[in-house]
Amino acid sequence: MTKPADLEVGGLFRFRIDLAYDGTEFWGWAMQPGIPSVQGELVTALTTVFGESKDAFGMRVAGRTDAGVHATAQVAHIDLTAAQLKRLGRSVGMVGKLNDLLPPSVRIHSVTEAPFGFDARFSASYRRYRYRIADGLAPKNPLKARYTLWLNHELDLLAMKAASLELLGMHDFASFCRRKPNATTIREVREIQIKRNPIEENIIEVELLADAFCHNMVRSIVGALIAAGEGKATPSDVAEKLSKRTRVGSYKVQPAHGLTLIEIGFPADDELAAQAERARNMRTLDEN
Repeated sequence: MTKPADLEVGGLFRFRIDLAYDGTEFWGWAMQPGIPSVQGELVTALTTVFGESKDAFGMRVAGRTDAGVHATAQVAHIDLTAAQLKRLGRSVGMVGKLNDLLPPSVRIHSVTEAPFGFDARFSASYRRYRYRIADGLAPKNPLKARYTLWLNHELDLLAMKAASLELLGMHDFASFCRRKPNATTIREVREIQIKRNPIEENIIEVELLADAFCHNMVRSIVGALIAAGEGKATPSDVAEKLSKRTRVGSYKVQPAHGLTLIEIGFPADDELAAQAERARNMRTLDEN
C-alpha cells in the first residue's frame, strides 16, 4: 500500500481492497447485528487498526454475495481520514495488520490507493461467477464438497448450452431474481459458459458474466440450466419463463455453496466516474 498524495473529496483517502473468502460460515457479505458476515469481520479488523467509524469506513463492495457464497476476487473500498492513517505508524501497510486480525476464511490480497472516481460497486463494469457441479460423471471429492453441488445423475451439457442461449443479452430477469423495493431487475448477461473441467475431476463449471446480478439470479439461472440438463426444460420453456417476469413457478434456486465470485471488471481509470454515474441510473428495457 502506498500513501496517496492528494485528499479525496471530503478530506478522505479512498482505498481499494482486493480479497477472497470462504463463505460457508457467513450469512453473506452484508454486516448484520449478531450474525457472522464478511463485512462484519472486515469492519472489526479495521476498527482495531483505525478506531471506531460511524459509517463502517464508508465501505462499499462490488458483489454483495448471499449467505454461503464464496469469492476468490471480491473488491471493496473504504474511506479513511488522515488521522486514521497516522495510526498505522511505521507499518509498511495495512494488509499484514488486517490479515493478522481476520479469520483464516477471509484473506486480503492487496490494499491500494483508489484512482479518482473509483467506487467498488458503481464503477464495476461486470461481475463473473462460477458454479461447480459434480454430476453422475464426476467423482465426489469430499475435500471440495464445501464448494461443489453433488448430483447423482448425469447432466446433458448440450441441452444446458442450448437453454443458456435464451438468457443472453439485456432482459428483465424478474423471473430469476428476488425483488427488492425500488430496484431494477434488468440486467445484461454477456457470457454463459458451460464445460467439464478434466483437470478438476470432470466437474461441470457454469460461468456467467453480466454487468450486474440481482439477488439469487445466478443460482436461479443455474437451476434452469440443470432442469434443461435433466431433460425437464427446453430452451422454449426457459425463454417463456423469462418473459413472464414472475418468480411464481420458476426454477429452483440452487444451493449457495457451489457458487463463487471469481472476477470483477473495471474500466480504465479515466472512465471510472462515468461508469459509476451510468450504474446509478435506473434502467428500463425501452432505453436499450
